[in-house]
Amino acid sequence: MALPLPPGLTQNEVAFLAEMEMVTVVPRQRLDSIDLLGGKTPQLRPPHRAQLPLWLALLLKKQRRANIVPPAWMHPASLAEIIHRETKEDPEAFSAPPPPPSRALYSQPGTARRLNHHASYLDDFTQSQQDSQQQQQQQQQQQQQDPNSILSPPFLPSNVAESPAGYLPYHWLEVAEALLTHAGDDMPAPAGEVRSLLRDLVEVRAAKMRSSTSALEGFGDAWLTLRGVGAMELAENRAFLAGLVDGVRKIGASAEATRREEEEEARRGGEYGGDGDEDSDEDMGL
Repeated sequence: MALPLPPGLTQNEVAFLAEMEMVTVVPRQRLDSIDLLGGKTPQLRPPHRAQLPLWLALLLKKQRRANIVPPAWMHPASLAEIIHRETKEDPEAFSAPPPPPSRALYSQPGTARRLNHHASYLDDFTQSQQDSQQQQQQQQQQQQQDPNSILSPPFLPSNVAESPAGYLPYHWLEVAEALLTHAGDDMPAPAGEVRSLLRDLVEVRAAKMRSSTSALEGFGDAWLTLRGVGAMELAENRAFLAGLVDGVRKIGASAEATRREEEEEARRGGEYGGDGDEDSDEDMGL
């Protein structure tokens, strides 16, 4: 008989899913492309960089066939900036997720649009040579044919070398643990320094998660924002948050039932009190 599983993803399942994140590697030897379920991997030609899934990059790292380029947010300066932002600038909110990648438009100077993984750099230039009516028609057709052109976390390449610094991706904790464990010599700083900063960041965000639950003490219009919270943080605090929300719901339902009973008793008491006054007036001959 199968044992009942807790709702949601476990920590091991979240760590397994994080291995699908794309990272940047520098190959140390030539390697042909490999057919995977998600498509073919790029051909590895030293010293050109390439993007591979984390699990494949770790495998090549263990075989000494490639080095992993750490993402920009794992640099000590970026981690220190995030800690300062979460402790000093905005101690009540979590760090914002990475912004979607964008590209400047030739046809509209001073503006940009989110990147479309099916569109090339020359597409924007050719569109600039066309009139505005044809451009609008093409953009509308493109949005209808490619619904995945607008990406948002956690479906962003946030752990590659080109990812912006100062933002924590959705799988930041799992990726950092995997890279520090298996590719500590590829870090931009000593692994001990990076681990110390990550430990401070974990403690700050854990304390913020516990303190943010105080907003649920109010009934009716209470809410809790989880924008910027990572996948592993959600998996670790899922049982606590679910139990807290369920307890608050039960307390609110009990308080509402008690309030209704009191109102009902007060209404009945008022009715009985009114009848009693009329009887007393009749007895006194008034």
